[in-house]
Amino acid sequence: MGLEKLSIEHNISGCFEDNVGSSGLSPASFDLWLERAGECAHDLVQLYHNNELALLRISEKRDDIDIAKEKFFQLIEGAETVIFLGTGGSSLGGQTIAQIGGWFIPGDEVSGAIKLPRTRIFDNLDPHSLERGLGLLNLETTRFVIISKSGNTPETLLQTIAVLNTFKQAGLKDKIGSSILGLSEVRRAGVHNGLRDLLGAYNCQFLDHEQEIGGRYSCLTNVGLLLAIARGMDPIIIRQGASDVITELLSGADYSDFMPVLGAAASIGLYKEKGISNIVMMPYANKLARFANWYVQLWAESLGKDGLGITPIAALGPVDQHSQLQLYMDGPKDKLVTVIATATTGKGPLIDRPSAELAGIEYLADRHVGDLVSAQARATVDALTHAGQPTRYIGVDEIGEHILGQLLMSYMMETILAAKLLGVNAFDQPAVEIGKGLARDFLRS
Repeated sequence: MGLEKLSIEHNISGCFEDNVGSSGLSPASFDLWLERAGECAHDLVQLYHNNELALLRISEKRDDIDIAKEKFFQLIEGAETVIFLGTGGSSLGGQTIAQIGGWFIPGDEVSGAIKLPRTRIFDNLDPHSLERGLGLLNLETTRFVIISKSGNTPETLLQTIAVLNTFKQAGLKDKIGSSILGLSEVRRAGVHNGLRDLLGAYNCQFLDHEQEIGGRYSCLTNVGLLLAIARGMDPIIIRQGASDVITELLSGADYSDFMPVLGAAASIGLYKEKGISNIVMMPYANKLARFANWYVQLWAESLGKDGLGITPIAALGPVDQHSQLQLYMDGPKDKLVTVIATATTGKGPLIDRPSAELAGIEYLADRHVGDLVSAQARATVDALTHAGQPTRYIGVDEIGEHILGQLLMSYMMETILAAKLLGVNAFDQPAVEIGKGLARDFLRS
């Protein structure tokens, strides 16, 4: 894929009362929220220039990619499968990136003679699937990448111990050091890091997690980009896409067309003034299904604090037209639905006329499958708008590294701006920490 800048069509007209009635914002009200969000964007510009928010500069880095490639390619020598272990922010961003790689064929060559193994991801801790999955592996040809920012995530540590014991039970203890790559924060004086202690005992290699970028914002660091490398994608192009968003932020003159500012202003304005307490992310592309899941964590964990927050919901079109759309169309007007459509017109299998007539769908004769998907995405936006449900439309070209980088950075920035408008800290998760502590107490009792 080339390095050209791909366009994003962004339309929030479905958030205004002129189009959705009383559940929408008035133009005057929206202008006030837009002004506030623009002021918050100027604050981000200052943070960038003061080098106080590492996320805003991650797209400029390159040396960490070279290090990640070197250690990953060393790890996978002779491998048929590489398994990524991690949970939450240590996994969802990477899954989002991996999914846009399409139907990757193991054995494709990357960087000359290097051939990539299959990738698998174990994220949710489940005793049965973990035991069964490890039992099916050929450990001689399997490698592991284990990710935890703090190094102390209990789920990931249990996965790690299970992997280590599987090697030992197979009589392959001497293979552990060359079969596992860890990714965690560097050791700090007086701070325990269980993952480094566990893997360090077997001389496993490590990559350093960005100290100042938390898990749910780490998709553009080596945490997410390792899976880009594993899937044969170019991590530099992903960062170049993200850099487009930063460049637009730094232009600073007028944010009235800047997607993160518009999105934050619309979502928080609707929440505060119209009681829109749910936000649905509904892409019409399988390649963006994990993007919706990543967004749910990003938005929920960043904004849900102090009795405030908008509940994010992941959906996928067109399949969820048959499971969720009834509620969004005919249920309470308490949702903002974001539809992301890709350019599918003229793509996919061609529907021949005789078959279409036989099936009773003559209107689809001589059309491509992608024609229907494109029409459905547009029709969903129009139907929701006519039903009085606030709606936002995002249209993108074919999903690839560059456009995904733009989307990831846009939504991380939008989340930060929304948190500023709400008056909450976008980067902590105090309630999650309470839950972790209670779980430890239950196990100790």
